Amino acid sequence: MLIIPAIDLKDGRCVRLRQGRAEDATVYGDDPVAMARHWVAEGAEYLHVVDLDGAFYGRPMHAEAVAAITGTVNVPIEVGGGLRTDDDVRRMLDAGVSRAIVGTRALTDPDAVRRLAAVFGPKLAVGIDARDGRVAVKGWVESTEVDAETLARDMQAEGVTTLICTDISSDGMLSGPNVAGLGRICEAVSCDVIASGGIRSAGDIRALAELGKANLAGAIVGKALYEGDVGLKALQRAGAPDVADGGDRV
Repeated sequence: MLIIPAIDLKDGRCVRLRQGRAEDATVYGDDPVAMARHWVAEGAEYLHVVDLDGAFYGRPMHAEAVAAITGTVNVPIEVGGGLRTDDDVRRMLDAGVSRAIVGTRALTDPDAVRRLAAVFGPKLAVGIDARDGRVAVKGWVESTEVDAETLARDMQAEGVTTLICTDISSDGMLSGPNVAGLGRICEAVSCDVIASGGIRSAGDIRALAELGKANLAGAIVGKALYEGDVGLKALQRAGAPDVADGGDRV
């Protein structure tokens, strides 16, 4: 399982939110490029970047920072937040992003997702953000009656090959991932699923791996890494079951 450090951008700084609330942010750095370099130096093979301001305002707000990151580090980067138009997606990909993530648009304009998936293939991912199993949109501030598994099936039918599934209730809370919910989504589709939200330890990664879902391709980790509760290498070992785990810290 691929372990993907998260870099969340707000007001030009690297932050983490609790349950997606803009007013409940902790700042971990003022230099997104330096943060990206740090995680790559620690051994990250992929980075997850979220333009939080873009998600709230409905348009990319950190395009320059994203371009600076892609121009500096030598690992793939996926970016989401505020990509509400075809041009937004193209600009991110033109800036060197390996995968552009759409969220709100997946629910409001599935025809556009089908079109983008046909053009960009695996360079397009859909973010499914859910609270109590129900999808939330527009920076998580609006809830819907659509359940996450239904949206997952619909997006696969539109040609999407990667789903990034975030449990909002656990995001930034260090409360553990929604293992059962992720298992249900993995069973609903055959495309790749990346878990996000609540991961706090190597034990959480092992619990995800023990689901035995071949399409559970990765896990995004944020606050636990920033708080030093667990090291990236320990998470990577836990996600590689054939490798002995030497501990949860480093």
